[in-house]
Amino acid sequence: MTPRIQDLVVTHWGARFMGQNLPVSIGRGGIAQKVGEGDGITPIGTFNICRIGYRNDRVDFDAPNIYQRPIGLNDVWSDDPKDPNYNHNANAHSYPFSHEKLRRSDGLYDAFGILDYNWPNATAGRGSAIFIHAWRKPRHRTEGCIAFAPETLFWILSNWQKNSRVIIRG
Repeated sequence: MTPRIQDLVVTHWGARFMGQNLPVSIGRGGIAQKVGEGDGITPIGTFNICRIGYRNDRVDFDAPNIYQRPIGLNDVWSDDPKDPNYNHNANAHSYPFSHEKLRRSDGLYDAFGILDYNWPNATAGRGSAIFIHAWRKPRHRTEGCIAFAPETLFWILSNWQKNSRVIIRG
């Protein structure tokens, strides 16, 4: 598959989008075929950004080509293969299954894109919460997501085209 200029191409060495070379953080397990939940692998493949979650109390940006939804105080993302809502958003003050809080104090999820890896029709244990989000610090490894400097992330989301794709190559 030949990438187009509007595709976000991610490799071990960096990313490219709209003619710009961008530093990126990838999973601690590198880029490969996912083995399962918790492997730290950023999955090889071609994906779409299906929607954006964001903190409307912290960020204001325009991403006209992607559906956006504010993150609520009790929003979580299930990462428990035993959960019927595995690899989906839930809203609960006390959630009985393993999950990740989406409203974080550290800013990683002030805005994040949900990739369609194992979503919306999730296979339990195949891997969950593969997002595009802000990095903790330059090149700091993720749990399998792709991450960018916050200003770069907002630029990517704002310039995303209806036919853009995320292409992750090993």
